[in-house]
Amino acid sequence: MDAAPKPEASGLDSALRYKFIALAGDGNARSATAADAVAGAQPKLVVEPGTASELAEILRLSNGAGLAVIPRGGGTKLEWGNSPERADLILSTARLTEIIEHAWADLTVSVEAGCTIQRLQETLAQHGQRLALDPLWPEKATVGGVLSTNDSGALRLRFGALRDLIIGVTIVLPDGTLASSGGKVVKNVAGYDLPKLVTGALGTLGVITRAVFRVHPLPRNTRAFSVSAADGAEMQQFVLAVQNSKLAHTFLQSHFSSDTSPVSDILFEGTEAGLAAQEVQLRKLSALTRIAKASTSTWAAREELWASADPATTAIAKISIRPATLARTMELVKRAAKEHQLRWKSLMYATGLGWLRLEGQADLLCGALHMLRGELEGQGGSLVALRRPEKMPAFDAWGDAGDTLPLMKAVKHQLDPKNTLNPGRFVGGI
Repeated sequence: MDAAPKPEASGLDSALRYKFIALAGDGNARSATAADAVAGAQPKLVVEPGTASELAEILRLSNGAGLAVIPRGGGTKLEWGNSPERADLILSTARLTEIIEHAWADLTVSVEAGCTIQRLQETLAQHGQRLALDPLWPEKATVGGVLSTNDSGALRLRFGALRDLIIGVTIVLPDGTLASSGGKVVKNVAGYDLPKLVTGALGTLGVITRAVFRVHPLPRNTRAFSVSAADGAEMQQFVLAVQNSKLAHTFLQSHFSSDTSPVSDILFEGTEAGLAAQEVQLRKLSALTRIAKASTSTWAAREELWASADPATTAIAKISIRPATLARTMELVKRAAKEHQLRWKSLMYATGLGWLRLEGQADLLCGALHMLRGELEGQGGSLVALRRPEKMPAFDAWGDAGDTLPLMKAVKHQLDPKNTLNPGRFVGGI
């Protein structure tokens, strides 16, 4: 005689499943498959509510039952962060896709969290506007996911970071409360700047259901150039010269690798007369380097860094440095890669933020990441490991949080006292 099945310790019993199905609708709740795994953790159920109120009730019930809830948008960055301590329920925003209001005369847009960045941009473009943001994989990445991971690219040099573009947000707290800041208020959470608080929090404080952004006009014309240098020192000299000049560039990013000499991309936007004047100034600044016209794509270089990478032998990290240490940092990467027999490639923005791809044996990747993190943190920088091979020795994704960790834990406890949302995925095990 077969043994009776054991009850699920997580509290995700049949009665609760039926409640989720009743709330989200038949066909919008299903058993999780291997494809739904999150950084190695296997959830049991995937639910896709159709409204913010449905999502709030599902989250409230989950919180009461002691479930671990993983919010999910387009799923493009689920490997970022540490593996969850536990995972019971995937709470998807895939059906929350409405562009609520585009107040084009006021240069603002209100949009639900499940809308993809590409669809949002296409809608804004109908009025000659854009969200001045260049995240990875915009055709799949959602508004909520991009906010939760604080994913921005080279355009932040001109238009600021996500925290500068977002002016309002609605989130669902684990107890089911709808909390808003900016625009029409459902309920205020006194003392917290919600838009800035949830940006980059990796979904550990609440589930984003709506965001309000400031938008910018689309450029009339663009002109991009590729500037080559002999080595890192010459490239740093060029980047600093551009940053100290009166050039009105939209973005400036530099490519480094173990195979090629450094190259920088610079983009200008404006009228044809203005672009011609900018080009003249640029050529004067880059007299010692080679310059050529280039593609105007702002995110292709970063996506190329992620593309065609074998997950078993590749680590990808986001790093931050002081711009004046660009050449020294690239020499450090070169030395670490050589010592650990790795191939490497890096894309660095003029802001001091950048991306690093390392390829080689899993144990050697771990050694190189430890070495680089120690050096960078010692110089006031950081290294966040976003992709790590499954067979790589244990390596914390975030690094040292410094003296901000107690405050971060206090905020987490205030908003999510039962540790329901993404447990263990964020800095310091939050």
